[in-house]
Amino acid sequence: MLRKLKWDPCVWHREQETDVFINEYFSCKNRRVLLIAGAGFDPRATAFCQRLLSVTSSVRAYLIQEERPDPVNALIVRANNNIIEFKKHIPDLKLEPIDIFDKDNAVIGGRNIVKAISQQSLDGISDVVVDISAMSIGICFPLIRYLIERIAKTALPINLHLFVMPNAKLDESIIPIAGDTVGCVHGFRGKWALDESANSAKLWLPQLAFGRRQTLQRIYDFVAPDDTCPILPFPSTRPRLGDELGEHYLTELESTWEVDPRNVIYAAEDDPLDLYRTVLRIDDLRRPVFEDFGGSQLVLSPTGSKILALGALMAALERELPVVYLEAIGYEYKATTSAVNQQNSSDAKFSHIWLAGDAYSNG
Repeated sequence: MLRKLKWDPCVWHREQETDVFINEYFSCKNRRVLLIAGAGFDPRATAFCQRLLSVTSSVRAYLIQEERPDPVNALIVRANNNIIEFKKHIPDLKLEPIDIFDKDNAVIGGRNIVKAISQQSLDGISDVVVDISAMSIGICFPLIRYLIERIAKTALPINLHLFVMPNAKLDESIIPIAGDTVGCVHGFRGKWALDESANSAKLWLPQLAFGRRQTLQRIYDFVAPDDTCPILPFPSTRPRLGDELGEHYLTELESTWEVDPRNVIYAAEDDPLDLYRTVLRIDDLRRPVFEDFGGSQLVLSPTGSKILALGALMAALERELPVVYLEAIGYEYKATTSAVNQQNSSDAKFSHIWLAGDAYSNG
């Protein structure tokens, strides 16, 4: 039996709908906003901040500066320029450096962001807005989980919103340098490594993207799944993107991962709820099939676009699914004119998910 979903219906917007929502919702005089955003080199870092401030000045900013060893100087310059831009617009601002790795190269970013944000007061705040456009998965997933749990435990009358600026060309120009340590994202272990799930049938759901072959292969070796269902974007702004990714990963799909073509998951590139519902539907269908044979365990690896990553995040939160990830030790940024122009153009749009608060007060 398919179970009722937590975020169905869900309040979400994209493109022009998001613009209308921002104008109508945040222009209300009783809104007091805490904006949490990444303060890295990503050209999208300041875009939502500027958009939000075009309708309200009641904004306090908490900026996360992800610190990795030996960063490229050009990226440091870009990050510093973004911070200067933030300071131009928001006087009430806190910049929080977060170490992603410990001295022994252990991944500690998730724990560090939860510890840091727990010290922040939410008194007087009506809306917490998280812009994940310039955040890594290892930071934004634990951050969002903590905020949901904190708001729920304290019964604070606070709304939680997620925003992201999709830009496929820009995503492809930012290449993570794979680290050595594969593991579960902080707060997203699920039943991973528990005795009760030792004999469960593991189904791995990796999100395919260009420039992630080494990363995905290391995750595959770590997970050692019984089956793999790769996630491809379709429909997408580039009609052949799914085909191009399939060709890019042809060796893995046919030989290493031995994927049956019928097991490929197609998820709408601009709709996180499409993937969210698909993952939970797969979970519901597998549970009765494997319950007498050790159970079923879905393992998520969101290594592509942030929009689809939000769908994976919602599914993982609802069903306590493990999220296995390889944290980047650094990044290469191959800036292209078309990507930057798309970023800076008036056509650049945001997607929004209202994750908790007034919209679900009767649910």
